[in-house]
Amino acid sequence: MTPSRNLGAAVRSVFSDTTEGFLEIFRNTLALLGIAVACMIVVFLVRPDWRLAGEAQLHAWLQERQHAAAEGSIASEPEAIERTTATNPKALPREQAAIAYWLSKKYKVAAEPMAALVAEAYNQGSQHKIDPTLILAVVAIESRFNPFAQSSVGAQGLMQVMTRVHTEKYEHFGGDLAAFDPVSNMRVGVAILKEYIRRAGSIEGGLKYYVGAANLPTDGGYGAKVLAEYQRIRQVAGRAAPASPPAQPTTTAAAPAAGASQTLALASTQSADAAPGATHPDNM
Repeated sequence: MTPSRNLGAAVRSVFSDTTEGFLEIFRNTLALLGIAVACMIVVFLVRPDWRLAGEAQLHAWLQERQHAAAEGSIASEPEAIERTTATNPKALPREQAAIAYWLSKKYKVAAEPMAALVAEAYNQGSQHKIDPTLILAVVAIESRFNPFAQSSVGAQGLMQVMTRVHTEKYEHFGGDLAAFDPVSNMRVGVAILKEYIRRAGSIEGGLKYYVGAANLPTDGGYGAKVLAEYQRIRQVAGRAAPASPPAQPTTTAAAPAAGASQTLALASTQSADAAPGATHPDNM
């Protein structure tokens, strides 16, 4: 046999022996792992307390790994969109969209949340037979569309409802903290405004009740501010302004006041596409 053949046979023999050695080690390792797993299963069956402790440690380790991986990143929460008070102004009817854009610019509030508030005002106006532009005028004067506003006497939210006075009204929305939910606050406020207008017999008188001046000779100009903003919003909406400036009552709020604005807010002049919403009450 030539030297080259001897060398080839030796290489093949070494390679074959090495391969068989690795396979033997691999088989032995698998066997040992199988025995170890079987022993662990038996131990966990015999000692369930050890199993529970092991599961707890494994769970803690996995959580640590998850937190470490999440550091520096934002956790996914796709359902967060459901908590937002916002809508696309372009999806609104033309009249509502015009009001939303105008109010957004004037009060420096993003158009999307303003559009949601305008749509809600129209929903509430349809349900309570109140001009939605009057509702928006009250919100504008009360809070300038800040849903987290609070006065020195405790009036809160968009329509500055006296939460401690109207606590029972917020029970329908889960409690007093709903005062800071824009939609809940508006629903409570509109219901109160409707009741005050009905009680006083006029918009002017109802506004006097709303600001807490029902038993005072004057409301300090509050009603005039609301009615002025009311007329401006109506003009933006393309609606006719009152034929004459509404009179500001100087006696008690319960006395009906004459003026074209009394019928404007109670005539339900909103667009036919406005859908009914839910109820609201407001501050005293």
